[in-house]
Amino acid sequence: MANHDLVLGQNPDLVLGQNHDLVIGQGHGLGLGQRHGLGLGHAHDHDLGLGQAHDHELGLGHPHDSRLVLGQQHHPHDHGRDHSNELALGQNNDTDEDALDAQNHELGISDNHELTLAETHGLGVDQNMVHLSIDQAQELGLESAHDISQGHMLVPQVLQNRRLIVNPDHQLTISQEFSDVKSCRRAIRDAAIACRFEIQTVKSDKTRFTAKCAAEGCPWRIHAAKLPGVPTFTIRTIHEMHTCSGINHLGHQQASVQWVANSVEERLRENPHCKPKEILEEIHRMHGITLSYKQAWRGKERIMAAVRGSFEEGYRLLPQYCDQVKRTNPGSIATIYGNPEDNCFRRLFISFYASIYGFVNACRPLIGLDRTLLKSKYLGTLLLATGFDGDGALFPLAFGVVDEESDDNWIWFLSELHTLLEANTENMPRLTILSDRQKGIIDGVDFNFPTAFHGFCMRHLSELFRKEFNNDALVKLLWEAAHALTVIEFEAKILEIEETSQEAAFWIRRIPPRLWATAYFEGTRYGHLTANVVESLNNWILEASGLPIIQMMECIRRQLMTWFNERREASLQWTSILVPSAERRVSDAIECARGYQVGRANEAEFEVVSPHEGTNIVDIRNRCCLCRGWQLYGLPCAHGVAALLSCRQNVHRYTESCFTVATYRKTYSQTIHPIPDKSLWKEMSDANQEGDNKIEIVINPPKSLRPPGRPRKKRVRAEDRGRVKRVVHCSRCNQTGHFRTTCAAPI
Repeated sequence: MANHDLVLGQNPDLVLGQNHDLVIGQGHGLGLGQRHGLGLGHAHDHDLGLGQAHDHELGLGHPHDSRLVLGQQHHPHDHGRDHSNELALGQNNDTDEDALDAQNHELGISDNHELTLAETHGLGVDQNMVHLSIDQAQELGLESAHDISQGHMLVPQVLQNRRLIVNPDHQLTISQEFSDVKSCRRAIRDAAIACRFEIQTVKSDKTRFTAKCAAEGCPWRIHAAKLPGVPTFTIRTIHEMHTCSGINHLGHQQASVQWVANSVEERLRENPHCKPKEILEEIHRMHGITLSYKQAWRGKERIMAAVRGSFEEGYRLLPQYCDQVKRTNPGSIATIYGNPEDNCFRRLFISFYASIYGFVNACRPLIGLDRTLLKSKYLGTLLLATGFDGDGALFPLAFGVVDEESDDNWIWFLSELHTLLEANTENMPRLTILSDRQKGIIDGVDFNFPTAFHGFCMRHLSELFRKEFNNDALVKLLWEAAHALTVIEFEAKILEIEETSQEAAFWIRRIPPRLWATAYFEGTRYGHLTANVVESLNNWILEASGLPIIQMMECIRRQLMTWFNERREASLQWTSILVPSAERRVSDAIECARGYQVGRANEAEFEVVSPHEGTNIVDIRNRCCLCRGWQLYGLPCAHGVAALLSCRQNVHRYTESCFTVATYRKTYSQTIHPIPDKSLWKEMSDANQEGDNKIEIVINPPKSLRPPGRPRKKRVRAEDRGRVKRVVHCSRCNQTGHFRTTCAAPI
């Protein structure tokens, strides 16, 4: 007959479950999906090749009545039944080579989802034994006594037989023991995820745990019970057979947040910076399931809370942490303030003694103020006061954490800073303070540092200028005007801005130049025009701002401890008199001074003539020059160097002391000591109290939680809050409120 169909039960298709492969022979998969017909070719067109050493083929589709019998004890050596050819596929089957045709056709799948005999996939059978080898994970249940009518074979429905064991890690056996009920439930859950079926808990208490397959009608079931006298659980019974097809979706009911946390705990402990997206990829690669981003994020947060502590615990332990800072780093300041009504957190101020000593005795009298919003669970702001060492690097002096950025909190922070400096120096130098000059900072500086020079941070000013006019050429001219040393140079740059845009010139003239221009600034900036502390610390300060408050302060302390040690050791290798940056600046000035002509008026006053700059007057006694470079930077300018060399003076003796290597080493001479683990704090606190009845302060978290959604990575500056947005105009319909690209008006 021309067409032979293999009919299983009432459905003329071979149903082998969903996504299950039928493996025949060695490494040859026969994949049959749902409702795919099995067609056995045309007469003499397609043969089934059996065997490896001998070329045995089975011709299907001859005009004779063919029977395909699948069983265990069938021997097709009997040729006396109406030329009927039988193929027995079982465990002990022999085949008659005479019944095999001599053609070489193989088994394939056609485009219309029918299984035909093609020339692409061979069905390999052993040399001495022809049998159908089915993988251990799948069993094909077919009865042997079924009539075949007109080329059709009726076989009962194939049921899935998936074993619970897929690898030794998830092997469950009777009498297997677990340390407690949690370990038992975890092992069964892991096995269900690995075997791609979901379970339903029937009974779970302190002595018993019973679960079954969640699929309706599936007989799989497991029961575990507690051994008497010990917390150990053992598996009593397992019904390992499944009749379901498993789950047909990408997720898994047992893949809970806790399961995610347990799965990636080791990786997160090794790499806390692992992102939720990477966690999802690893779970999909290891377990073959797809979870939501929120599950991965919550799983990571659960592990990180166990490793670093919760956000609530951080506020609760703040008083003990402050005690440890003062105990391990004597002379440091660590104070915490809570709301007297409900003890909710309000303010924290910390400054390490090593930073205080280095700033007061060796740093330039220059402080930059900045802040960054916390990215943690609770809202807050980190305030920073930073100095600059002799080599120009940032030197963090004090840190404040407040529940919100407000004028009152800035005034409080600056008052704490004033108290710190006043307590550690007899004659406080006249400071230069740089900030973005918002109202709270201005009021705090005027109240606590009335004699200080308060300048505008050029980075903040230039960003405002760029947002207003969006012109790189104008921004460049603004920076050149800020760097100009003389009033004449400054006015020349402002005129260039005015020639380009009169509006820009009017905008910049509204801000007094004494607040931002070097030519008009009354204090000494030492060449520092910006106080962009957060931008300079961007590599790690943003990461720290997302941690619980104690972990954040510990991250800052560790960074300072590392900086102090590295810079102290690096300075020991320097052999010059000045720090490297100052040494380069003086060397450049010496090179420029070679072409200058010097005339001496007296023992201190000189006239220096340069071919391009004209005449400049230098006073080496007062360390000043008419170009103002010497007094503004603290290092002799090229004119001063020419005057000093003409009278054979040592140029290095006429530099500010903060630029010398000896002073630099003094800056980092003190050590920031580590703080022990929090598990030892209570014991140490009890030992230090020596029986005194000290009332323990309890600090609760702030009332304001972080709003939902991903936190902004770019800071919103105070001066931009409430700022009126520019009105946009459509060039297509002449209406406001949208652009041409988003215009919906009809043409």
